[in-house]
Amino acid sequence: MAVRVQREDFDLGKELAGLTRGNTAIGGVTSFVGLVRDLTDDKGLSAMTLEHYPGMTERMLERIDSEAHDRWPLEATLIVHRYGRMEPGEQIVLVIAASAHRQAAFEACHFLIDWLKTQAPFWKVEEARDGTAEWVEARDSDDDAAARWEK
Repeated sequence: MAVRVQREDFDLGKELAGLTRGNTAIGGVTSFVGLVRDLTDDKGLSAMTLEHYPGMTERMLERIDSEAHDRWPLEATLIVHRYGRMEPGEQIVLVIAASAHRQAAFEACHFLIDWLKTQAPFWKVEEARDGTAEWVEARDSDDDAAARWEK
């Protein structure tokens, strides 16, 4: 289990290699990389800023990661979440789940990203090309996706 919250970008290949190196019990690895996407409205997106409370955020990500390990037989997991100002096309989040079997890896990865979207304490401001900025509210669709994992 590993969790990192960082300003700097990450390299998927290096992270994947580091997570699996030397562990021959791993038979399946799934990953998810979230990117900053441009808004679909007329304003367009120039940047997004993610804020968090250091310490509190890492503890919550560790709890989410621990929950995945309680639910599935995982060999390794990694969550890397960025904060700060990012522009469209930049990477925001990386989730990797590794298990002896692909099904556990797929389900755990899906669970992790769904719960990160709804449980992780990040606050998001989107800056439009016209100079306006808005705090982003939670989406019902994210809550619906996470609800399927509730016990």
